[in-house]
Amino acid sequence: MTRTSRNTLGTGLWVGCTDGRVVRAAAGGGFDWACVDEQHGGAAGGRENTDLIAAVRAAGVPAFVRVAWNRPELIGRALDSGADGVIVPMVDGVEQARAAAAAARFAPRGTRSFGPIRSADAVTVPVPERANADVLCLVMVETARGLDAVDDIAAVDGVDGIFVGPFDLSLALGLEVAELLADGGEDAPLRRVVRACRANGLVAGAYAGAVERVGPLRAAGFTMIAAVDDLAMIARSAGEAAAAAKLR
Repeated sequence: MTRTSRNTLGTGLWVGCTDGRVVRAAAGGGFDWACVDEQHGGAAGGRENTDLIAAVRAAGVPAFVRVAWNRPELIGRALDSGADGVIVPMVDGVEQARAAAAAARFAPRGTRSFGPIRSADAVTVPVPERANADVLCLVMVETARGLDAVDDIAAVDGVDGIFVGPFDLSLALGLEVAELLADGGEDAPLRRVVRACRANGLVAGAYAGAVERVGPLRAAGFTMIAAVDDLAMIARSAGEAAAAAKLR
């Protein structure tokens, strides 16, 4: 991905399904990117992630992995499996952001171990300098502490974007998700995140999980939005098709 394309990632698919055929078909439906969810989805890492990442890339879109936690071995494994970038959950401050950014890059910029053992279906062996430039490391701000530190987190070298988890953030702030999304004030939590991203030239990303939440997130300034969850999308489409068929 070029630097320009990073800031125009657009609308994405959140992947919880572990069937590569389904993932390829869903990701190829017109989305700009797709993210395999290792934290709350069905993917557990290893070969399974490699196959899912390959399925996304076969659909012609960038593949991300939301790793299960901010740990170097999980970040490295996701990238070794062919991911274009990682989304790292629950980052509360500068040190955690630095750790995530370092784990995503080879020396001298980071601490990622060079181990090009991956499926030939995913990607070719990386050139370290090129991989360091191309990888995207997004950290998730989804706690009150993270929100308080968002300006400092955004200024960390190697952090390419901030990704908001509105459900955890709303819980942390004692709000309903609808309240968080509807707050259009200048110092509203979501607008604070976007402002920090813009000040540092970062991607401003967020999880919507439903088409109805895309509009408020886009209005707040987010440019990378996970619009739908694949399994929920399939269930919804199946329901609509069944209902339509019964009317004929």
